[in-house]
Amino acid sequence: MSLENIYWADIAKGLLQTLAMVSGALFLTVLIGLPLGVLLFLTGRKQMFDQPLFYGALSVVIGVIRSLPFIILLIVLMPVTVLVTGTSLGTRGVIFPLVVGTAPFFARLVETALREVDRGIIEASEAMGATTAQTMIRAVLPEALPSLVAAVTVTAIVLVDYTAMSGAIGGGGLGDLAIRYGYQRFQTEIMLVCVGILVILVQLIQVSGNHLVIRFSRK
Repeated sequence: MSLENIYWADIAKGLLQTLAMVSGALFLTVLIGLPLGVLLFLTGRKQMFDQPLFYGALSVVIGVIRSLPFIILLIVLMPVTVLVTGTSLGTRGVIFPLVVGTAPFFARLVETALREVDRGIIEASEAMGATTAQTMIRAVLPEALPSLVAAVTVTAIVLVDYTAMSGAIGGGGLGDLAIRYGYQRFQTEIMLVCVGILVILVQLIQVSGNHLVIRFSRK
């Protein structure tokens, strides 16, 4: 592999685009997915606002979105993406489908994390006269913080995967470079560099996430 054939300026630009897509989509995913996961938890069976019909309907919607392969979701959402962002290409056109694809996934992780909280903590909070909002904010969410951080870590890694996949339809970033140069122009060395950077990026996210989980864990 010759380093002279690698366009480092394009790779640096692709890396910045990937980081922008992942960070922007992750922020919006947490912003939407966290309250959605809390809602799933509260309306679940034997929880504070037990609503089987609402929980079932919401679960079906989330399940349907999660069942769609992301590349199909990208194509299906193109008209809506253009309506919302003005384009379906590049960094701006990919963040919207990224959020649609990962927010339900993150919401389900949040629900699972909250269900792992000891029921005794919730009952003790309620016994002291705390409202549902106070119980969630002061007892349940802090107790579930390590699991929530782990959920954010997993979601960030999924977003890196999805941004690479979005390169197939001109989404920009390292995935786009790998496909354009490695697959369409047979410049394998550029594809290998892009893949190597994506692997390093995923490992950095995982290590950082693990560090934060240990830091916030009380055990």
